[in-house]
Amino acid sequence: MSANGINRALKLQFGLINFESRYLTAEAFGFKVNALGVSMKKKQIWTLEQDEQDGQVVFLRSHLGRYLASDKDGKMTCGAEKQDPDCRFLIVPQSDGRWALQSEPYLRYFGGSADYLSCFAQVIGEQDLWAVHLALHPQASLLSVARKRYAHLSASDGEISVDSNIPWGVDSLITLVYLDGKYSLKTCDSRFLSYDGKLMKENSNTTSFTLELKSGKLAFKDCVGKYLTPVGPTGTLRSGRCSKPGKEELFDLEESHPQVVFQAANKRFVSVKQGLNSLSANQDVETDMETFQMEIDKESNRSMFRTNGGTYWALVTHGEIQSTATEVEVNTMFDIEWRGQSLALKASNGKYVCTKKNGQLSAVSDTVGVDELFVMKLINRPMLILFGENGFVCHHKNSNTLNANRSVYDIFSLIFNDGAYNIKSVNGKFWYISSGGFVCSDGEKPEDFFLEFLEPGRVAIKCSDGKYLRGDQGGTLMGNGATVDASSLWEF
Repeated sequence: MSANGINRALKLQFGLINFESRYLTAEAFGFKVNALGVSMKKKQIWTLEQDEQDGQVVFLRSHLGRYLASDKDGKMTCGAEKQDPDCRFLIVPQSDGRWALQSEPYLRYFGGSADYLSCFAQVIGEQDLWAVHLALHPQASLLSVARKRYAHLSASDGEISVDSNIPWGVDSLITLVYLDGKYSLKTCDSRFLSYDGKLMKENSNTTSFTLELKSGKLAFKDCVGKYLTPVGPTGTLRSGRCSKPGKEELFDLEESHPQVVFQAANKRFVSVKQGLNSLSANQDVETDMETFQMEIDKESNRSMFRTNGGTYWALVTHGEIQSTATEVEVNTMFDIEWRGQSLALKASNGKYVCTKKNGQLSAVSDTVGVDELFVMKLINRPMLILFGENGFVCHHKNSNTLNANRSVYDIFSLIFNDGAYNIKSVNGKFWYISSGGFVCSDGEKPEDFFLEFLEPGRVAIKCSDGKYLRGDQGGTLMGNGATVDASSLWEF
């Protein structure tokens, strides 16, 4: 959980790019560091940790769980298992958004090229500057630290407003687009935020922001050196007057949980609209009252469903399902059985949830029949970005296949189709599985895929023949996974 948000703040993980466009890399052999990485893979990802007493001091932890350190002679290593004094650094942000990293005990600057890295410079030179490339999944909720409100697209006003108590619905999804060291904020309808608060169809200098970190929070600096801030009663997101970020200019990125609607066997949507805490499949339109946030328990991988009022579905007496729980407990957890276009929900009493004749939900069934089946639709990922164990999914440069090991991503369209999903490429063509098991991106007609939410923040994607999408050893996206393992789970 973040200090003042409702969801977990994302860990600040990133790659550091030097003046030769090479990534800082932590090698397993000898715990050495170099600047030889040409793209951001596992070895190039660093986690920022702050000193508990002094918020200005940071530690950089490698993918091996070891800390970057400099001794008094400027020699760099990355073998420290704990936050030793030599691991203490200060971030000195530059006007172009790059960082200089200064050893706190020795006050020297860290830089260099290839295998020749040191922390001995007394003044900052070009070789001591590092660009920051965030390594987290780029789709998130944006929380204003000062206002404790979330950003969302306000389509009627043509702006991003920062006035939501909770990040609800597709309008609250923000996509961070990284290009040439700058970041743009993209709305769910594929427009970019300009520094003056307007939403633009094209990405340009006015929609590009430099990312700065202050006390573990993010600030977005525009092309003239001012910072994004919520303005006015609706919190219109635009550049303010400040040329230094204060609390009003700081933001948290929080993970964006899947939000879903359920259609029962009676073809109506499950809703909390009728009040009295009961859940009934009795509505014909999808609103916030028919939308539920799906949260997956880390220990058991069972699912909880949160209403937009902040309560959870819960099993109560006589098998009834009500939206009464304010805390996560055993009776708020459900097992999901994935059955292609539909699913069944098993409550903590071991019974399946069924839809009664009056539409009410009750966990009283021992077996799965028509009344125990639901169609679940994901509503807050119209733009799909997949990140697997080896990197992002991206079009292959010279063929119709897809890579699954890239440090850059392509944005695909996810189209719901009666319990299944079709995936559309940037070129308007559809994904399909070739006879050789390759995922191809130039189909004329859509092919069905099925989403299975199996772990917190990760989805498995099943093909129509029952196999799963997976990244193979060579970094190609295949449709031939027999079972779900690390290669077939995707952050989304």
